[in-house]
Formats: sequence, structure tokens, C-alpha cells
Amino acid sequence: MLINFASAGKSRQWLMMSMDKLHHHKVILTLLLLIHSSDYALTDKYLINSGSISDTAISTQYFVGDVDSCSSNFSVGESSRVVDDNPAPGTPFLYRTARIFRKQSSYGFQITQNGTYVVRFHFYPFSTPTNLADALFNVSANGFSLLSNFSVQNTSNPPVIKEFAIPIEVGIFMIYFTPQKSFFAFVNAIEAFLAPEDFISDGVSHVTPAGLKGTYNGLLSQAFHIIHRINVGGFTITPSNDLLWRSWTPDDGYLFLPNSANNIAFYGELNSLGAAANSAPDNVYKTAKELNINHSRSSIFFNMTWGFDVNKNSTYFVRVHFCDIISQDVDDIVFNLSIYNQFIDKIDPYNITYHPATPFHGDYVVDSDDSGYVNISAGPRSKSLNQTAFLNGLEIMEMIKRSGAYPVPSNPNKTLQSAPCKPRKTPEPNKTVEPAPAPSKPNTLTSKPKKNIFAIASSVVGVAFVLILIGVFMKCRKANSVETRECSVLLYGGRPFCRTNDRTADTSVCSLSLGLKLPFSEILHATNNFNPKVIIGEGGFGKVYRGTLRDGKKVAVKRRQPGQGQGLYEFQTEIIVLSKIRHRHLVSLIGYCDERHEMILVYEFMENGTLQDLLYDSSEDCSTSSPRSELSWEQRLEICIASAMGLDYLHRGARIIHRDVKSTNILLDENYVAKVADFGLSKSGDGDQTHISTDVKGSFGYLDPEYFRCMQLTYKSDVYSFGVVLLEVLCSRPAIKRSVPREEMNLAEWAISWQKKGQLEKIVDPFLVGKINPNSLRKFGETAEKCLRDSGADRPTMREVERDLRNALDLQQARIPRE
Repeated sequence: MLINFASAGKSRQWLMMSMDKLHHHKVILTLLLLIHSSDYALTDKYLINSGSISDTAISTQYFVGDVDSCSSNFSVGESSRVVDDNPAPGTPFLYRTARIFRKQSSYGFQITQNGTYVVRFHFYPFSTPTNLADALFNVSANGFSLLSNFSVQNTSNPPVIKEFAIPIEVGIFMIYFTPQKSFFAFVNAIEAFLAPEDFISDGVSHVTPAGLKGTYNGLLSQAFHIIHRINVGGFTITPSNDLLWRSWTPDDGYLFLPNSANNIAFYGELNSLGAAANSAPDNVYKTAKELNINHSRSSIFFNMTWGFDVNKNSTYFVRVHFCDIISQDVDDIVFNLSIYNQFIDKIDPYNITYHPATPFHGDYVVDSDDSGYVNISAGPRSKSLNQTAFLNGLEIMEMIKRSGAYPVPSNPNKTLQSAPCKPRKTPEPNKTVEPAPAPSKPNTLTSKPKKNIFAIASSVVGVAFVLILIGVFMKCRKANSVETRECSVLLYGGRPFCRTNDRTADTSVCSLSLGLKLPFSEILHATNNFNPKVIIGEGGFGKVYRGTLRDGKKVAVKRRQPGQGQGLYEFQTEIIVLSKIRHRHLVSLIGYCDERHEMILVYEFMENGTLQDLLYDSSEDCSTSSPRSELSWEQRLEICIASAMGLDYLHRGARIIHRDVKSTNILLDENYVAKVADFGLSKSGDGDQTHISTDVKGSFGYLDPEYFRCMQLTYKSDVYSFGVVLLEVLCSRPAIKRSVPREEMNLAEWAISWQKKGQLEKIVDPFLVGKINPNSLRKFGETAEKCLRDSGADRPTMREVERDLRNALDLQQARIPRE
């Protein structure tokens, strides 16, 4: 929390007027913060231009080449440098070189102050002379696993920048790059510098999807991966406009209902005297989203809500930024901040800052559930004089737990040594300075004699370790001869579900379905020991591998991270649902494996992948996309009809609500026949219930607004999501696209606005222009519009949707010239 005043004179006057009103401890706290609010200066700063013999200036940052460096404060382990032979025009010099690691190696940095450090890695996958996109590797530091099985192969908008906050103590800070077998690791640039003292709070509210859990302590000893950094109500903020060189993204693509909020801006001076820049740039606090009161009062959705994609069942540090740039009078606005619609925190700016236009922030530790997103809302309190709410910025960082499995330096207090070199000139922005050629040997952290001693010691230890392994192996063989089968029974809906004990190597007799149970050895054979080269996708549950069973059947193998209990609910639900349903337009479950704490699902292999993959190329966060499909309009209609048939069977035949209908959960076989997949979030709709009261689950951009508001799930919730899929099929773009103007970000709202104007043809996929019968397009647009009605009662059933789509296909094929 950062508190300041415009000038010393105003502060003195304010203090005299407020002494009778404020508690003594609040006055002391304010004065201390006033004294402490001087501008922050970066210390222990390392900016490394990896693989370069030159220093490079990018905006206000100066990156030092790591070849023949004059610095005695960092060193590079065994590796090689590579230079882009044919850089694209305009490629920054920072991304024209890289350092490659063929086996585990490291960077070492001399640290002189304890604290939290910002560490960034820059990855730019140029292709000559080495295709860096082929790299697959891990990155670890200080005992934290920062990146696991990392690849930039599917990057559509390089560079990829990964940012972390890591607690580091005085001594040598080691960053390890570990290639996967038969692969390599690389990096183009590294940043590491000490963050401001209050960069991470300690002892904050702990929020779960069910509500407040208490206080979370110990954050200062945790590492964090920055996932989202959002400038609410404003534009993109580039690193050159942030003291800590951070990037801030506009919030429009994350806002659930765009009409629920208005952008506001402030052109005066903030009462921070520079302290705000330590927490966020002034431009974050000078813009905000304010509740659109007129829109909100016309509906029951009386707040602003943002949804953010996160990893399932993980823990996050969430910082919410506020600055009252709205109020005219003191105590004008008091409002609620809500997380998951369960935890509510009262935000009273004047009880915190005592002065208008003063930045402050609130910190929370938030657990994610198995929905894959976190929603954050702001709405008015009933007793507030001004019935509104606002939000200026937001940051979400995933917590990384320390793991002893990663290397740490043997002597953390040792200083780093580097080879002598010639001093360099200060580079001009975006230019390089060419020094002497690269040395023949890389810099190391130790001298030669010590390396020889270490090698001898390592050999002795290695021999001893092999002997121990032999003994353990013989003991295990004997133990396995008398090993008994054990299993634990988990109840799901009153039915038994069994998992094999991790010591059991073959099929458990205690199984949900003996016909579906597959031994782990069969999974290893099918995937060539989970070879990274056969990975075909990755979702919230885990990685998906292409495989072939011993009988020659091609399969898709979805594997949860081994040894973790997370995702068990989805694992159970998927098996239970798919073991009792069969339909030609639902993906079939071939089997499952639960040995050795594994959770593996095996499906029929769908040759043409997901519907989204066929429609458009999309970046990981959907910030950019481009049409790619050459599917005819007839083919697209047939895919939609088949998907509707699968969902209709699910609703009427199996009485199941899918709850996560989207284009990535519609798969296509070699003949482009569509099948609905992924039933991990599905819910049974047995009986005569009109709805199911449950927590909100699903994917942002596809969620039924009525379900979101009332937390009541119905079959019509799937219909709404399917309406969004129909528009994806027509426009070949994602449900949420953050690289376009605000009014175009939400596909459903944007497309329906054109539909209501009778001009839907203006936003169709360019490939389809002139190829759609106008009557067919009109019928298709009407069908999508009906699916996306605000009230579920006004939406059609999936059978009615299927009938309307068949009618659109008939019109396209000119079987019905006119209606």
C-alpha cells in the first residue's frame, strides 16, 4: 500500500485537520510512508545479451554481451553461442544472438543484497543456422522449478518473455538450463535485478473458491511466475514506461460483460510523489474502469466482473490496484471487491489513503479450482453515498514451491571469476559495439585444479552409488515376489471408483471397469515412454500424446502430471460419463490407467485435431489470431450439425450437461466427422430439475451469462456456449480476441450486433466471402442469435438447433430456394 500527498504544505494542513478524526497509529503509519516514498533506484542489476560479443541498448535498458565480458559479477557455464544468419528486417539486436545449452549448464550472478528479485528470460526462436523452436528444456533457480518441458515451437508472436519474482540471498545466484533428452536449451537475454522492498507483501488474506480461509504467511520465501498484469481502463503500457520494465495489458478482453463498465481517465497529478511507480506506473492509476450504473440497474448483474485464465488447482498471489480518480467529496465511494463471488472485501479508499487521487493496492493469496479461471468483481455497497465502483489495475502471479530436486550452488558465498577483457564503449540505443572475438573457453565458476579434485570425488561417489543401486534392486526383486495388490476406493456419486496403490505394477482387481483398465506398460509402449516428440496438445488436465497400442489402434493419451492428486475429480468424472454413453458424435474412451499414482485417459485418435485448430491460428492467450481454414461452408455446417447431434444425445439421452462446450472440445476424425470431447466438468441433470445450483465452471468467452449471474446450471447453458462456437465457425476467430478494438473483443456481442443490423456477411471468414448462399447465412445467423439470448428459457433446445442447422445446409445446397 503506497500513501502520499501532493506537497508538504498540503500534508501539514491535512494532518492538523485530521488529528481528531484518525487513530494515532494511522497517523504514524502515514508519516513513515511519506518519508519512505523516495524514488526507487535499481540495484544488483544484470541485463545480459546472451551469446553476444556486443552490448545492446533497448530503449532505456543496456544489455551486456556475455562473451568476453568485463564483468566479474556474472559467469556462464558450458555452452555455445549462435548468431541469426538471416534476421528479419527490424529484428532488435537483442534477438539476433542466443546461447545454446546441449547439456545442463548455468549462469551465475554475484548477489550483494538479500531480497526479492525480478528475473526475466527472453526467448526469440530464430531458425538459422539452428532452429531454436526445436528446443525443449527446463529452467530452475534457487531450488525453484521455473519452466518445465518448455518450448517455443507454437509461438506466433515472438519474443516470448517469462517473468518471475524470486527470493535471493547474498552470494551466488545460479540459473540452470536443463535440456530434455535429445533436445537442447537456449536463451536470448536475461534480466535480474532487486525489486523494491514492498514488491511482495507477507501475511495476506487467503481466499479459496469457497471463501476466506484465513491469513497466508511466508510469501517472502516463495517464488512467483507472473501470469497476468492488467491496466484496467487504459491502454498497453510498454516496458520503457515502467520503472521496473514491466508490460501492462488492457483489460477489455477479460471483462465478462463489456457494457457493465466505462473507461475513465485522470489528467491531474497523483498524490504519490513517485511512490506509485514502485507498485505500478502512474498511467495505471490515471485510468480505471467505473461501473456503468445505467446498464447495471437494468439487469441483475450489478457489478463489473473480469475472468482470468489460470492453471487449475494452483495458488496465486493477486494484487489489485486502486486510485480514486472519481470522487468529488471525502467518503464518497465505498464498494465491494469480490473473488469467486464468495469472498467479499470492503474497499474504502478514504479509510486507507485519507486523500483523493492517492494510489493504494490490496493483496490476496487465491487458490484456483478445477475450472481453469479466476473471476474478480467490483460492485457498490448499499450504504455508499455514490453507488458505483472502480478498478485501476491487477496482477496475478502463480506461486512456485521450492523443490529439492533442482541443483543449488555448492558454495553460495564464493565470488565469480571471469576472463580479462577490453573495456567497452557505452552503446547507443538499438546499436551494438563490436569488441574482441569470443574466447576459446567459456567462463566458469571454479578454477581448473578444483574441477579436477571435484571430478575424482565424483567418480568415487558414482561407483558407490552404483553399488548401492545394485543392492536396492536385488532387495526390490525379492520384495516384489511377495507383493500383494492393494487399492483405495473413492466414492463418486455413491459408486465405487478405485485407484491402484503406487506399489502395484499390474492391473488391480479393484477396478471401475475391467474392460477399460489399461496397464501402465501398455501406455509406455504406446507413447514411446512419453516421448516429447509425440505431444499433440496440452490442456488443463495435462499433456496429450499421440500413441499406438500393441494391437495397432491409434489413440490419444491424456496424462496428468505424475504423483499429484490434482485433477482427480475430472479423471473420475470422465471415466464415469464415457463408460456409460456411446454415440457416433461423442469421442470414445478406449481406457484409463491409474497405476503408480498416474491418472491417464486413452481416447480414440482424431486425425484432424480440434475444430479450433482447423479454423484459425491463435496465440496462447488469444491475443492474436488469423484464419487458416479452407473448409467449405457445407463442411462447416455438417461439423456444426454433428456436434449438435452429440450434445442433443448428451442432454436427452444421457441427461448430462457438458458445461465446457467450446471449439477445442470438438474434435474431427480423418473424414472431418465431428465428435464432442472432454467431459471432466460435466454434471448429471437427472430428474425433473430445471437447474443445478453449482459453482461456475467453464471457459471464459463461452460462459452463459445467466449461469454466471445466478450460479444455476441448465441444459441451455450448453446451448449458449454452442452459439459462440457457431460464430467461431462463421468468422474463424476466437471467442475472445485481445488484439482488436474493444467493441470487437467479445465475439458473441460483436457478431450479434452485426446480425441485428442484417449485415452478418461483413464479418465472415474471408475464405467464405461470396461462397455462402444469403438465405443459408440468414438462417445460420438467426440460429446463433437464438442460442445467445440472455435468458435460458428463450433459447432453443439442441434438437431445435440441429434442425435449424440442417435447414441452413439445405438452403446452401439450394434445395429450398426461398423460405
